[in-house]
Amino acid sequence: MATRATVGEVESTPPERDSATDVHRRNGYEHRYTGEGPKGRLLSGSMSEYGADPIRSMERWRDEHSDFVPIRFGPFRAHVAFGPAEIEEVLVDRAADFRKSFGTRMLIPLLGHGLLTAEGDEWLRHRRLASPAFHRERVMGYGRTMARYAEDRVETWSDGQTVDLHQEMTALTLRIVARTLFDADVTSRIEEGARLGTEIQDFYYLRFASLRFLVPTWLPTPGNRRRGRATRRLDDVVYRIIRERRPGEDRGDLLSMLLLARDDHGAGMSERQVRDEVMTLLLAGHETTALALTWAFLLLDRNPKARDRLQAELGAVLGDEPASPEDVSALPYTQAIVNETLRLYPPAYVTGREAVRDTTIRGVHIPKGHIVLISTYATHRDPRFFSEPGAFHPERWLDGLEKHLPRAAFIPFGLGSRKCIGASFAMMETTILLATVARRWRFELAPAELAIQPSITLRPAAAMPGRMRSVA
Repeated sequence: MATRATVGEVESTPPERDSATDVHRRNGYEHRYTGEGPKGRLLSGSMSEYGADPIRSMERWRDEHSDFVPIRFGPFRAHVAFGPAEIEEVLVDRAADFRKSFGTRMLIPLLGHGLLTAEGDEWLRHRRLASPAFHRERVMGYGRTMARYAEDRVETWSDGQTVDLHQEMTALTLRIVARTLFDADVTSRIEEGARLGTEIQDFYYLRFASLRFLVPTWLPTPGNRRRGRATRRLDDVVYRIIRERRPGEDRGDLLSMLLLARDDHGAGMSERQVRDEVMTLLLAGHETTALALTWAFLLLDRNPKARDRLQAELGAVLGDEPASPEDVSALPYTQAIVNETLRLYPPAYVTGREAVRDTTIRGVHIPKGHIVLISTYATHRDPRFFSEPGAFHPERWLDGLEKHLPRAAFIPFGLGSRKCIGASFAMMETTILLATVARRWRFELAPAELAIQPSITLRPAAAMPGRMRSVA
């Protein structure tokens, strides 16, 4: 179930607008709504089409139908939101009418009731307890750790060395998450945890992308038993690290902040709550950054003019010095590359909400229990907001584009109160690591067509071998 894509080239022009579409202009762009969607099959609806290729199916639904498309997955009816106005209404204006969808709630056995999956007062309490760990001063401190570890990593490479790009970026971000999350070199244990987490996430995605989600997870099928064993082993890894920490000890890491956090009543997190937040930060904290760097270096390899401009900026700003958190604001083109990479390959390419009461989205009735999927990938590649939407053009971000876009046209970390709490952390990490690596090295990759593996995140579907080339 891989999507074929040619990296950094312009995609074909979308189909002509349907003349029957209800077209009007609001908020500076052309809104479209037909009330029609894909016909689907008699029993499975659009599930088989989506499961075979979620990326292309969502782009097709966007182009052939409208900004808010009704679909059916087996017995369940849903809508897919492509328009920024619809997305903003779901995530901001009517956020109280929705909770995380079934697809996210399936991850509770893995992630527990952490920030990603908790709801209501439970989520609000967790958010308040975790927020101090992501204050600006703390993030700047993490940034110095990121820079040091990145510099250590690039020292191990040699010109002409054969590497796997995705594996190298994963190894780097795992070491950083081990230090910033636990202030300890527990990389070997974290590597096992990351592998188990990926295995479990793929299990849940394959359930969601087919009618297998109708099979209860408590049923002792071979797949359910494997998932159970992997979850128990992952729990063992995380709990052992937590229990090794002395009470009241502040090492300046994220785990310390979680253990020391207190609410207005002086109560802290239970061990289970700390486990849930650590699990979320561990699995999300390394993979999203590793993937952003992987896609960025692939795009730079395919676009030598952008690579040359990046290296010119790094040479002018950094010289022979390593990158630091204080340098980030002086690296606009580096940040533009990060934004353009996140536009083309957003960490969460699709997310979902479930209505907890009857509501409406732009006048369309949404009954209680109805699912609304938000296709970040398709919205980020909408030609109404981005010229040459399939092309890699970092310079589009240098003239304040983000300020002129509709609010929900570019949301790599979500929107509203449930926006990723670690967005600033992730942006700083990706920028510092990109600058540190690109200042001295480029990846020379095979010119083969790229296959994308849509799972919980967008991953390369196969190994990404290449050679290291020194730029010093």
